[in-house]
Amino acid sequence: MAIAMMLHIPVLAQESEPAPDEKSEDDIVVTAERIRGQVDTDLPPVLELDEADIKAFGAGSIADLVAQLAPQVSSGSGRGSGQPIFLVNGKRVSGFREFRRYPPEAIVKVEVLPEEVALQYGYPATQRVINFILKDNFASREVEVEYGGPTAGGRASGEAEASLLTINRSKRFQVGVEFNTSSMLTEDERGIIQTPGSVPDLATDPDPARFRSLAADSESIQLETTYNTVLGSSPDAGTISLNANLQRQHSLSLSGLDTVLLTGPGGDTALRTLDANPLERRSTTTTAAFGSSINKPAGDWELALTLDATRTWSDSEIDKRRDTTALVDAAAAGTLAIDGALPSVADAGFDEANSRTWTVDSLITARGNPFVLPAGEASLTLDAGYKWNRIESEDTRSALGETQLTRGRINGGINLGLPLTSEREGFLGAVGDFTLNASAGVDHLSDFGTLTDWSTGLTWRIGDRLSLTGSYSARDEAPSLTALGAPEVVTFNVPVFDLANSETVLATVTTGGNPLLLAEKQRDIKLGASYDFDLFDRANFLVEYFRTRSSDVTVGFPVLTPTVEAAFPDRITRDSSGTLTAIDRRSVSFGERNSSRIRYGFNLFGRVGSPQPQGGGAGASAPAAGGPPSAPSGGGQPPFDPERFAKIREQFCALEDPMQFDFSTLPEPMQVRLRGQDGQIDPAKVQEMKQRTCSDDGAARQGPSPEQREAIRKAICTVPEGGGLPDLSAVPERFLARLRGPDGEIDPAKLAELRERICQDSGQQQGEGANARGGGGGPRGGGSGGRTSGGGRGGPFGGGNGQGRWFLSLYHSIELESEALVAPGQPVFDLLDGDALGEGGIPRHKVQLEGGLFYRGIGLRLSGNYVGSSRINGTGLPGSSDLYFNDLATFDLRLFVDLEQQKWLTGENPGFLKGARFSVRANNLLDAQQRVTDSTGTVPLSYQPGLIDPLGRQVTVEFRKVF
Repeated sequence: MAIAMMLHIPVLAQESEPAPDEKSEDDIVVTAERIRGQVDTDLPPVLELDEADIKAFGAGSIADLVAQLAPQVSSGSGRGSGQPIFLVNGKRVSGFREFRRYPPEAIVKVEVLPEEVALQYGYPATQRVINFILKDNFASREVEVEYGGPTAGGRASGEAEASLLTINRSKRFQVGVEFNTSSMLTEDERGIIQTPGSVPDLATDPDPARFRSLAADSESIQLETTYNTVLGSSPDAGTISLNANLQRQHSLSLSGLDTVLLTGPGGDTALRTLDANPLERRSTTTTAAFGSSINKPAGDWELALTLDATRTWSDSEIDKRRDTTALVDAAAAGTLAIDGALPSVADAGFDEANSRTWTVDSLITARGNPFVLPAGEASLTLDAGYKWNRIESEDTRSALGETQLTRGRINGGINLGLPLTSEREGFLGAVGDFTLNASAGVDHLSDFGTLTDWSTGLTWRIGDRLSLTGSYSARDEAPSLTALGAPEVVTFNVPVFDLANSETVLATVTTGGNPLLLAEKQRDIKLGASYDFDLFDRANFLVEYFRTRSSDVTVGFPVLTPTVEAAFPDRITRDSSGTLTAIDRRSVSFGERNSSRIRYGFNLFGRVGSPQPQGGGAGASAPAAGGPPSAPSGGGQPPFDPERFAKIREQFCALEDPMQFDFSTLPEPMQVRLRGQDGQIDPAKVQEMKQRTCSDDGAARQGPSPEQREAIRKAICTVPEGGGLPDLSAVPERFLARLRGPDGEIDPAKLAELRERICQDSGQQQGEGANARGGGGGPRGGGSGGRTSGGGRGGPFGGGNGQGRWFLSLYHSIELESEALVAPGQPVFDLLDGDALGEGGIPRHKVQLEGGLFYRGIGLRLSGNYVGSSRINGTGLPGSSDLYFNDLATFDLRLFVDLEQQKWLTGENPGFLKGARFSVRANNLLDAQQRVTDSTGTVPLSYQPGLIDPLGRQVTVEFRKVF
């Protein structure tokens, strides 16, 4: 198909718009079309993935793919929720759940865009944007099961899910169900050393470690469905999407055993456990969610309305400690031997902590280009939204009764993008492309008053490779309603390390919401640069600098130091000896929090193996891994069949009304050219194609015969063993003229470009030089041409020409500054120099790694995370000690095999293994655990490796089948 379309063979394979008069019918045309659904922005993407790249990740769903893209999709600003802004086909959606279960085979392309693009869609510039461009036609039924657990034993987890998806251009339907279960892991299964004073003195008493859970027993089931359709038949009718989700989860955790300290008449004491009946915490959470989105053109504007509503019911039962007063009195009176059998003690019942949460989030945006400047069109986004949250909570352990918190939030904003210079438009293009961006917004909260935000940014693109960005933002933000109003929960016997006394104690810990928190003021600067390299298939380098300044910051209660205790004395309870007995860990407001960091990294993409005729090892007819077997081929195009095209032309031209033609019989790129902005076939373009195709001139322009075309292809794709030019005598002069340079000789660069377009698709680049640089993609690897259909061979990756691909992403973050002021008059915490807010220090260095290889149906993916060392300074008081947190490197490995492509296993008929994939995943492959020590090299009890990471290395096997 590639050679046919580039050599204008036949007319039906040409552009539907008239060719300029000055172009000959024999022009060699090499074009890179914009895929419908791409984001229209002057900012370069951080990352682009085509179908071939996506396949290398071996993901089972879009949610799985996003998790694997963590280094690229996460923002280095330290702001936001951490999850990116999601788009589908360049349009806003109600939420991630609308499409998170879609199989990766349904995706044509993925775009990861910088934080500033979020402003164009009505969101703050605190999170990156990820756009998924879907295939126009796709259908799949998928079943996936997995089972695994830690190699150290003690726990097992299983998952089963099934889903159905159909995509017919703007119409989509999906339904899915998922079940998850995990068993409990206890402290005795990890050999956790118990806190002194918590172990019974009699060896015959039950061991509390067997009844203290590290990971809860849990079970959940989830149902969801999504429906997308058009609002009408007109081109500007727009689309509507509806989705619903219902999830229910149960969990059971253990908090140890009831104990009693018995003292005999002679003063002898014994710590006893009453029996083997543990203190349980039983929780049930039910979540119901509904979402909807409408996208509709309105003249020159694009309107988008999204609605997301969630209702959550959370109920917990916490066992009460039993009353042991009678036992203590009996032991003191001598009627009960402190080492004898203990009588049964009546159960004390349980406390209840319940919450009901409502969340409604709506946003409407209008995007357009209201006026034109000398450097191009200005872009404008107007947004308005309303958010409503309500929390009702009640805890029988609290005397406050039911707590009700409600917040309504009305917001509005504007974002304006102004092109200042443009090389394309010929306006001051010598200096590159400058684009100015400015935004402003206002929020009114029913419980907080009015908050404002504004930002400005500048983008400078120098050529096609280098981009520089800079931005400043000022924003007021209120604490979350959860931080304000979560139910107050008191948990007994929690191991807490007390820096003041350098000891671990079992303390009563209070958690929940704090209604006295303040609004946070944020002031941020971001600078960035990205550069695209001609390295391997493609490569890019990105470096970013972030500086954040915040005041009245809401944080979780920090690690207990004398400074923190002095700032919040009412949060700490000690007995007469100074031993910590209780701590209130609800969130607090810090005076200031300042930080700055540099984050840089690169993305590399390359090919594996030499091109082979007709797709190489898997055979020309091998479908894509995991793709729907019944779907037509997508990605790469099927071989050109002149007889088929002649029949298509005959059928098309015989119709009086060309709109009656079955356009699904046309190759997808041709369908794309016939569609309007709404994605439907445009009657005007169809009529124009009929005039060009069915005229006498159109009938005459049939180009070379199949034999001539094959001879041309072979001549162009043959690479001489010793280098140099091939024998091009079979190529007509009218084609050779397009390959000649100014000196009249064949230009090797033009020939190489034509080979990339033709020979990679055909799989016929021959000779010893066949390992020359493959084609595919431009800078940042964007696909070219129209969107594809079905789930067949995914282009040049593991299909098509038989080559595989590899990718490597590496990102390094360096903390330059991290300081906090607890309260006015208190010293400033230098978190990089041993001061602490949390249970661990702040590492200066972090590294994220993602790499993968996919070849002939076998894939390997490696993920790595490195966290540098840090420390927490002691108080300097007697008994206090510094804490040292060693650096930690963890690696996750995933091996997956597309069983259908393994002919040694399936033969010519894969049978049940058609569309099947088997995976083995090892998380924390090296079973690495962070080591924490004090100044003497001793590991504090609350920092035992089994408490920090009780699961360690986990191995999971997975079977996935797409029908």
